[in-house]
Amino acid sequence: MNSVIHAVMQATAVSKCVLVLLLCMSLASWAYMIGKWLVLRSAKNRIREGIVSFEASGELAAALPVLEKEPSSPLFSITKRAVNEFNRINATGDADRLLNDNVRRAIRFGIEEEISNLKSSLALLATTANTAPFIGLFGTVWGIMHSFQAIAAMKSVSLATVAPGIAEALIATAVGLFVAIPATCGYNVFRARLSGIQGDCINFSGILLNRLQHESSRHLDGIRFAGRME
Repeated sequence: MNSVIHAVMQATAVSKCVLVLLLCMSLASWAYMIGKWLVLRSAKNRIREGIVSFEASGELAAALPVLEKEPSSPLFSITKRAVNEFNRINATGDADRLLNDNVRRAIRFGIEEEISNLKSSLALLATTANTAPFIGLFGTVWGIMHSFQAIAAMKSVSLATVAPGIAEALIATAVGLFVAIPATCGYNVFRARLSGIQGDCINFSGILLNRLQHESSRHLDGIRFAGRME
């Protein structure tokens, strides 16, 4: 460890800037991964609990207040879109013909909006994973170039001449990989979790659409949601 610290302290200003940049990228990606993990875990739990409660509640009159208790849940936004669209087409008097397609589209838009919100800033990890190795490679090239300059200045190819530059280069390479590998793993894990959340939302949308179709004749005056007519 002391030799690594010594090599960093002896590095050129450019190499130090590269290492500082990589360190900032690493801290930002780790902070983002911790925050995103908590957000996705919370969303997953709320969705699963919401589906169980929605199915157990029976009719819409009893099920909708259950979703209303969790306004931050993606299911609330999806259901609200579906209810708004149901009420809109119900007012036209052509609900039987439009219900399936229109409400299905409204639900799909709701799911896409929620997944897009959960996916926000995920490009940060992809950018870190893709650029960190190249930034480290730049530090590597600079270190090797510094070694050649030392050889030319001292006209010597001894280990003492080239060692500082080579150490500088290897450290930049290692730090670049240290930043990129966790970011790549985090990106892939979050993409998989988002796919799972999207699948749960799609499953819920099928349950919701079936419930709306079965009970459409009972709600000719519209569905009351969140304590008022939407």
